Amino acid sequence: MRYAPIERQFFINNRKKLVNELKPGSLSVINSNDTMPTNADGTMAFRQNNDLFYLTGIEQEESILVICPSFREEKKREILFLRQPNEHLEKWYGHKLTKEEAQAISGIETVLWLPEFDAMFHHLMAMGGTDYVYLNTNEHYRSEVVVQTRDARFIDWCQAKYPLHTYQRLAPWMAKLRRIKSAPEIELIQKACDITEKGFRRVLKFTKPGVKEYEIEAEYVHEFIRHGSKGFAYTPIVASGKNNVVLHYIENNQVCKSGDLILLDVAAEYANYNSDLTRTIPVSGKFTARQKEVYHSVLHVQREAFKMLRPSMIYFDYQKEIEKLMESELKKLKLITDTDIKNQNPENPAYRKYFYHGTSHMLGLDVHDVGNMHDNVQVGSVWTIEPGIYIKEEGFGIRLENNVWVGEKENTDLMKNIPIEADEIEALMN
Repeated sequence: MRYAPIERQFFINNRKKLVNELKPGSLSVINSNDTMPTNADGTMAFRQNNDLFYLTGIEQEESILVICPSFREEKKREILFLRQPNEHLEKWYGHKLTKEEAQAISGIETVLWLPEFDAMFHHLMAMGGTDYVYLNTNEHYRSEVVVQTRDARFIDWCQAKYPLHTYQRLAPWMAKLRRIKSAPEIELIQKACDITEKGFRRVLKFTKPGVKEYEIEAEYVHEFIRHGSKGFAYTPIVASGKNNVVLHYIENNQVCKSGDLILLDVAAEYANYNSDLTRTIPVSGKFTARQKEVYHSVLHVQREAFKMLRPSMIYFDYQKEIEKLMESELKKLKLITDTDIKNQNPENPAYRKYFYHGTSHMLGLDVHDVGNMHDNVQVGSVWTIEPGIYIKEEGFGIRLENNVWVGEKENTDLMKNIPIEADEIEALMN
């Protein structure tokens, strides 16, 4: 693997936390993700189900975790099922985990091959004192699931074969556990942030009028991979000129022109944990007076948001406070007036013409990580802070984003070493 091994006690602790949340007489099942096809005999790069990774550290396809805490045989309270290695697989696809390797990674004593699953699962369901069956689904509030997952197929199979068991949702409990980051997770996110910093500093030296957006993308990925990342945490946004008012511009195919800004929403992953950085820089190495004026407004909002994002806040109340602050900045920039505010439609307030997205989201194994957005901000959670102002009529937008670990007494900026002041960016580019 590219990253340093994660201590297996981390995964053991995660499973213990989950068991503490389940009802007595419970069994839970988590399946790996599918390997998704492209065309002909092609496949996409495999990405493990984040819940399965969180509980086991296993990154291999066709894997299943079964947890049955009340089963009389202690060795069968946790069982990991894997694809059995063979000579053909090794010739074509390389090494697959042995039982001993899987035990060392996960801390799970009982590792079986997949053909043994049906008989063992039937035994656990019939003889394991199993009343409640916790099955996994993607319940992220922004999810749009259009392809049936391995977990979804398993739900259909399990409920058809065992219709009289009581079925429970596993997703709320996984979200509750994953939103609070332990020390090993913070180290991994910090490592992703540090690799992202290296990529950004490289890009500052590389960027000049005439380069293509995709050339900048290439500089990032070179730096990310050479430091042990698998690459981008999400599809990179390298948006120059008028493109940077589009939130999810990903074509990255335009020439960067003198006088324009480039909005760079690009970050690295590390060991499946993500960072999420946005910076906006001048193509020619120097902001115009107007660009710098807007830049300072965005930076002011970002720093005030850093102070506000505390455990006393519920996210949606925090967002409303940021919107009030942004409204004030937009007035200073003469983009909206008191008359605009007075006559605004409450369903489409005046500020939304220039600031049209949320300020923060949770971050972790998923870039938009799981957790209850209607709950108070939790101590130990990691959030982005990313306000932006987008002025289509002036041909540019600015967004600035850092990643923040919420502490009991104060927040920690995990990207504090990444340049963000306009003057520092100009100095580094020149």
